[in-house]
Amino acid sequence: MLRMFSTVNGRTEQIEKPEPGAWLCLTEPTDVELTTVATECDIDLADLRAPLDDEERSRVDVENDYTMVIVDIPTVEERGGRDWYETIPLSIIVTEDAIVTVCMKDTPLLHPFMEGTIRGFNTFMKSRFILQILYRNATMYLRYLRIIDHESDKLEFRLRNAMRNEEILQLMELSKTLVYFATSLKSNEIVLEKMTSLDRIRQYPDDADLLDDVITENKQAIEMANIYSGVLAGMTDAFGSIVSNNVNNVMRVFTIISIVISVPTLIFSMYGMNFQTGMLGMPLTDKPWGFCVVVGVSMLVAGIVAWILTRSKMFK
Repeated sequence: MLRMFSTVNGRTEQIEKPEPGAWLCLTEPTDVELTTVATECDIDLADLRAPLDDEERSRVDVENDYTMVIVDIPTVEERGGRDWYETIPLSIIVTEDAIVTVCMKDTPLLHPFMEGTIRGFNTFMKSRFILQILYRNATMYLRYLRIIDHESDKLEFRLRNAMRNEEILQLMELSKTLVYFATSLKSNEIVLEKMTSLDRIRQYPDDADLLDDVITENKQAIEMANIYSGVLAGMTDAFGSIVSNNVNNVMRVFTIISIVISVPTLIFSMYGMNFQTGMLGMPLTDKPWGFCVVVGVSMLVAGIVAWILTRSKMFK
């Protein structure tokens, strides 16, 4: 999808044709749209296709007629009723007359810019536009990291009584996401460091302070990702042992129950055998109240065995 925007009288409006100072936004672009933008803005088609590869690394490329900045941005995708977090590339290409963004998905990162809700945003102020995108990108990382932290807290509560691997697998998925986030944030940090010495793009008076804010937010996101990753790694190991211990506790209860039940079963089995009368006759078989006595004795013995087993160190 190709959408074009321009700031007119302080308001961001969507336009139909490219004009000087415009922003061309490509999301999930078709080959026709890529070719059109490449022709209109004199950009190499290979550079426009670069962010469509989800393995593309973050970098800054300075060409003769334009500058391309590629960063990793966070995204969330719903699969199987759950949210899955990952990172995808976003390309920001600055030409003499326009700025072009290319992304393989329609990311919420750019929606506030399209709606004109970002304070101080102008499509023709290219360097500030780049920094505003990078600042919002860092804040999105921070927001998603807090969401992941809340999800890990919910998993921690569920894992206390869990006996299946489902919760542990979800915890491992969150840990993998944090590794991806930390790696992408470090790559973005390299891009930010290179931008501090990049004179190709015109700087505005407030850009230096904004760049410092972007670097600070990005470093904070890196620290949070590393902390949460370490915590989740420890939780995964600990709760693996907890799940095994919960299963062992259930097996302990079943073992005690099976041993206790075997006592009256043994006694009733003996009385069910066909013994001859006389010396081999079973006691109390000739008494009308003998059955009740046998049942009572069986229950008493079973209760004693249950009491002994529940207090035995072997079953604790």
